[in-house]
Amino acid sequence: MQAQAVIMRGPGDIALDRLALTDPGPGDLVVRVTHSGISTGTEKLFWLGTMPPFPGMGYPLVPGYESAGEVVDAGRDTGFRPGERVFVPGANCYAGARGLFGGASSLLVTAADRVTRIDPALGAEGALLALAATARHAVAGLNTTMPDLIVGHGVLGRLLARITIAAGAPAPTVWEIDPVRAKGATGYDVLHPDADPRRDYRAIYDASGNGALLDTLIGRIARGGEVVLAGFYTAPIQFAFPPAFMKEARLRIAAEWTHDDLAATRQLIEAGALSLAGLISHHRPAGQAADAYRTAFGDPACLKMILDWTTDMKDAA
Repeated sequence: MQAQAVIMRGPGDIALDRLALTDPGPGDLVVRVTHSGISTGTEKLFWLGTMPPFPGMGYPLVPGYESAGEVVDAGRDTGFRPGERVFVPGANCYAGARGLFGGASSLLVTAADRVTRIDPALGAEGALLALAATARHAVAGLNTTMPDLIVGHGVLGRLLARITIAAGAPAPTVWEIDPVRAKGATGYDVLHPDADPRRDYRAIYDASGNGALLDTLIGRIARGGEVVLAGFYTAPIQFAFPPAFMKEARLRIAAEWTHDDLAATRQLIEAGALSLAGLISHHRPAGQAADAYRTAFGDPACLKMILDWTTDMKDAA
């Protein structure tokens, strides 16, 4: 089998090309991808060449860990059947390219235990399940406090706010410095940090990925309050000790989602408690992948870019 896939050959070097796929086994699914998301966190770091080294890293690679599609072939041990709509958090099934993430492809092969069934009615929004599960993981870990301040009104910040409200907690305040991104709140307030005098937050969740804000955030918590790092940070994290000492500050790092988070998030969505509406700002045909990635990483107005794999590939970039 072969597929059209996005290939990142090095920093700033991205194109759409055909790759051979590994043969599926009895525990594998073959999924025809309809939509995949572009991450402005980890994928942007690969684009810039600033991703810290870790196992499996290297070029060329197929990016993407936010894919929604349809099962077209199911191994006998999978428990799935063709036609089911699924979310796939990437795949490692390519000859000639690393599948470190591996979801930006027209067709992929993946182990069935990595896949989650989703409602077909979600359409392109089904590709957002991993981001929603990441937000859920941040607020649902051990000994956690629900956020009363969220820093950053990107997709992750919006999902953190929505999940907080869905959990029955008071609506959080959200900080955002970009007036365009400050729009689109439902049920909570978005403020510029300079317009917020409060300095007694119990739990501040940073979804900005800007580790340089840590001293500012520690200055805004109540005594014994918590700062949660929910983004991804490439530079070493540091902070002034005396203010943190006086506040008896707590620092927590929220890791990536688990399969339990995916399942719980899917239940919230299906129950109508969590909406994914209004989070996708841009769509591009997959054939325009190079332009789509440049827009996703360079246009501040791009909240979330989705590649549509159902369109003609003749304009492949």
